[in-house]
Amino acid sequence: MKHKVIKTELEYQQALARLEEIIDAEPDTPEMEELELLALLVDTYENAVYPVDLPDPIEAIKFRMEQQGLTRKDMQAYLGSPSRVSEVLNGKRPLSKEMMRRLHSELGIPADVLLQEPGRSDVGPCLYDPSDYPINEMVKRKYHTFDCTAWEAKATAEERLERLFAVFRGQTRQPVYCRRTDKVPDAFALEAWQAQVLFLASRQDVDDYVSGTVSEDWIRGLLQLSSRHIGPTEVEQYLADRGIHFVLLEHLPKTYLDGACFVAPDGHPIIAMTLRHDRIDNYWFTLAHELAHLVLHLDDDAPLGRVFFDELDNGGQEQVTDEEQEANEYAANLLISDDVWQQYAAHLASPASVVLLAARLVVSPAIVAGRCRFESGNYQLYDKLLGRGQVRVLFQDEVPVAAAL
Repeated sequence: MKHKVIKTELEYQQALARLEEIIDAEPDTPEMEELELLALLVDTYENAVYPVDLPDPIEAIKFRMEQQGLTRKDMQAYLGSPSRVSEVLNGKRPLSKEMMRRLHSELGIPADVLLQEPGRSDVGPCLYDPSDYPINEMVKRKYHTFDCTAWEAKATAEERLERLFAVFRGQTRQPVYCRRTDKVPDAFALEAWQAQVLFLASRQDVDDYVSGTVSEDWIRGLLQLSSRHIGPTEVEQYLADRGIHFVLLEHLPKTYLDGACFVAPDGHPIIAMTLRHDRIDNYWFTLAHELAHLVLHLDDDAPLGRVFFDELDNGGQEQVTDEEQEANEYAANLLISDDVWQQYAAHLASPASVVLLAARLVVSPAIVAGRCRFESGNYQLYDKLLGRGQVRVLFQDEVPVAAAL
C-alpha cells in the first residue's frame, strides 16, 4: 500500500486503522517498514492538528519543587521575598524576566514553558547587570522604577533597569566629564542618575525650545534673580519659559557630581543640579556653567546624546577639557563681566565692599565673594558671605540631604 502525507481527518482515521492491523509486524519485513512510515505520518498530523499545550508555568515550578524537595523558603533564591514567592505560586503575580532566567538556568525549567512561547529557547540577553548599579540607593531614593521594597528590587532589578533606561529611547550617550580630582566617577551610577533626571523632566511643562534663543542678556537676567532670597526657586520657571527643563536631583555615591547639561531625546535642553555643595555661590556658578555648555557646545550641531557631567568643586587637581575651560570662562564673565571685574577688583578689600559691588550688579554678594576667592586663590576669604546652608532649605521638599561624596 502506498502512503502519502495525511491531510484530512478521513485519511488520519484510515491510517490509524491500518496501524492497528500491522501493529504486530515482525522486524525486517515490509509490514514493519510500513508501520514505521505510518507512525511518522500520523505523528506529524497529530502535532499539527492536536498540539499538546505547554504546562502552566506555575505548575511546572511546583512540579520541579516536588522533584527536588524544595520548600517555599528555598524558592526565595529564585523569586524574591516570602511574600513574592507566595504571590507567584498563587498566580497573583507574573514571573519577571530575572525570575525566569534563574528558574531556567538554575532549576532547568524549559524557557518556553516559563515564557509560554513554544519554540523560544531563552529569555533574552541581560541588557543591564544589576550588580553594576547602586540598586539599594535607587530604592532608598525612590527612583521611579525602584519605588518598591529592597526584596522586590532584588527580584526584578533587571526589568526595572530596562524600564528606567527606556527614557533614553535608544539614544547612544556620549558623556563628557569635568573632573577636578583624581577620583574616577561611577559611570553606571551617572547613567542611572541621568535617567531619573530625564523622567523628572518629562513630568514638567515647558514651552517650545528654539535653538539660538539663549542669549547672554537673557542669562544675565536669570542671574539677577540671585539678588533675591528666593531667587533659586524662581529658576525653574524662568528656564521653562524658554523651553529648558530644570531638575534638582541628589547625586548618587561615587559620582562626584555638581551639575549636568544635555538635550533630551525630544529636543528640549535639560539643566540638572545636585546641590552637593549647599552654598549660594556654588548654586549660581554651577547654573551659569551648565548654561554655558548649552550655548557653546550643545545648541547647534552637537552629536546626539552628548551629556556634560560637571564636578565644579574648587579643590583638587585640575583635569578639565578645553570645553570645560570655555564653560568656566563664559560662566565667570556672565556672573561678573571681565570689564567690571578689572574696574572694581582692586577695591574689594572688605565684606562691605563686596556687598556694595553686588548691589551695583544686582547679584548675590555670594557671587562676588566667590569670584574674590577664586581670583586670589584664598578659599578662606569672605567665607560668611558664601551663603552656606541657604540653598537646600529652599528646596527641602524636593532634594534630601546629600551624602558627602
